Amino acid sequence: MSQLTADCLNKILEYLKDDMFTLHSCLLVNRLWCEVSVRFFWRNNYDHSTSNFVTLIACLPVESKEILSKNGIIISIPTSKLPIFNYASFCKVLLVDQVYYKLKQILKNQKSISSQNLSNNMYILTKEIFKLYMSQIGSLKELIFQEYLDTNFYSYPEAKDCLKNLSKLTCSSNISSEFFYQLSQICHNISSLDLSVEKVISNGLTDLISVQKNLKYLNINHYTNGDLKDIISSLANPNKINKLVLYTLQHTLLSFITKFTDLQELGLFLNYYRCFKDFEKLQYAIFPKLQILKIRSASSKYELLIKFLENNGDNLKECHIDNYRNRNRNSNSLNLAIAKFCPNLQKLSTGFKSSELETLKIVYNSCQYLESINIWCGGEYLSEKEALEAFVKYSHKNVYEIILYHVYSTRSKLLPEELESFFISWTNRVPQKLLSLIIINNYNNSLDINAENMKIINKYINLGVIKKFKKIIL
Repeated sequence: MSQLTADCLNKILEYLKDDMFTLHSCLLVNRLWCEVSVRFFWRNNYDHSTSNFVTLIACLPVESKEILSKNGIIISIPTSKLPIFNYASFCKVLLVDQVYYKLKQILKNQKSISSQNLSNNMYILTKEIFKLYMSQIGSLKELIFQEYLDTNFYSYPEAKDCLKNLSKLTCSSNISSEFFYQLSQICHNISSLDLSVEKVISNGLTDLISVQKNLKYLNINHYTNGDLKDIISSLANPNKINKLVLYTLQHTLLSFITKFTDLQELGLFLNYYRCFKDFEKLQYAIFPKLQILKIRSASSKYELLIKFLENNGDNLKECHIDNYRNRNRNSNSLNLAIAKFCPNLQKLSTGFKSSELETLKIVYNSCQYLESINIWCGGEYLSEKEALEAFVKYSHKNVYEIILYHVYSTRSKLLPEELESFFISWTNRVPQKLLSLIIINNYNNSLDINAENMKIINKYINLGVIKKFKKIIL
């Protein structure tokens, strides 16, 4: 019965995994709650302080501590008591670089360790810590390894069991081929690969990619002159990948994307001058399962996107097109195409200029399943007043969220009485839905800088009209 209670509690606390304040309170309820909640604090070492790593050093087995002692590595431990839990065993997301840099910081703080011996001591200490991780983590889920470090943790006897069920890998292409080769012998079930492509692409990387049979998500950050050809050709089943995200500043041939016939989500974040031209070959591609489209490009060739939407827009649930840097006078055609070809959208992010208010009405009328809309404000785009008034007057009953994204430095001119009028109109809508209001502040110039506006927002939060209010500062 106690095990069932722990399992239930674990499922409940899973919903609080990002709320560290509440989880900390759970630590103090009783021992069972402490045992369950402490795992969430240690599952990811991304935010761990040096004191967390000192605790890990205290968890080292006797033989490891003897190795440290023989090499003159004496780490001050705050207490002589043994740690309450085996903290290393809770780790599910391992950031290799973070481990390295935090341990280096600890060694630098030890007066007994000279700078001449730092490199050798680092090698010894990291070896023992990774040996601890490999022996105690039953099954690591995510590995993040961006820089080449002299840490061959994959060679430890326990590494095979620890890494065999790895599902997510984030890494750089220039890590040693030996690292990728060893992983290719162990990890065959990676479902998510987040890859930074550098000038150097290790030969072992293609070996690792080629043995993955269940790869579903591929994220490529391509900012240098590294060639993607070998990486793409090494994919065992490109037709099984359902999410592809490409960030690039290079002239990258996009025609390879046509191989990903099972795509459900496509994200293209492209450089204006070099990348978008090859979209001419992609505009005719058909992705029957595509539901989420995210494109950032200042290209003026809207006809290419329009043709792509004509072929793929009917199944889209989300469409995010960042083109606010574009000065094309005919940009209105793109929004009209969204209204025409994407009737089933639930989320939309795009720009409407002040002269395109009628187009926004058409979008609201055509996309009747729309739940959330991100509207750019400032400069030549709609003012906050125009965006809010159109939202409350013309959107359909399913909508509940408006996101105001300030793309220029022009100061907000929204008056408190205009904001109040919007909330009153929203309250009178039938059927009434709780409102989600999100402000993305790019230049510290949005409506929330007015103290009176914030008083009104807090008023409607207290009245239960606003379910969610969030400010995001870029």
